[in-house]
Amino acid sequence: MDSHILPPDVYELAQRVIDENKAIGRTVTVAESCTGGLVAAALTEIPGSSAVFHCGFTTYSNDAKIGMLDVPQDLIEVFGAVSMAVAWAMAQGALAHSDADIAVAISGVAGPGGGTEQKPVGTVVFAKAGRGEDPENIQADRQDFGEDKSRAAIRLQAVICALELLLPDGP
Repeated sequence: MDSHILPPDVYELAQRVIDENKAIGRTVTVAESCTGGLVAAALTEIPGSSAVFHCGFTTYSNDAKIGMLDVPQDLIEVFGAVSMAVAWAMAQGALAHSDADIAVAISGVAGPGGGTEQKPVGTVVFAKAGRGEDPENIQADRQDFGEDKSRAAIRLQAVICALELLLPDGP
């Protein structure tokens, strides 16, 4: 029987996130949509993670993004839930509703349905925000993991990207 819930490479990356953030005294929070709490699960799989991981927001529905993270409804209506604008608002909301120093947000189309020509299955957006940083200095990115990937593969790749963003020297 495996001793960890997630694959070894994800566990090792989560361990680095906890260790490296602990070393600099930084706490983290996540706002997740398409990953459904998997980033939080990866972080809390690490013994001692409570020194770094403050909380996680699993805001799968648009109503949850609006209600829990104060994402403006007009942002969702204009840009869609899978947009850098909404991911940025999610990250800002996670900071506002936690005591964490840094937040990473994830929203995407994991499939197998739900994709469009502009945002095909495999499209995932990420945003990273830090407490005290200029909110006009938007740190967001879009990844296209490929329509040919399974839902599980897209979500796992999104978890890895989010964890990398939480590293102190991350992108």
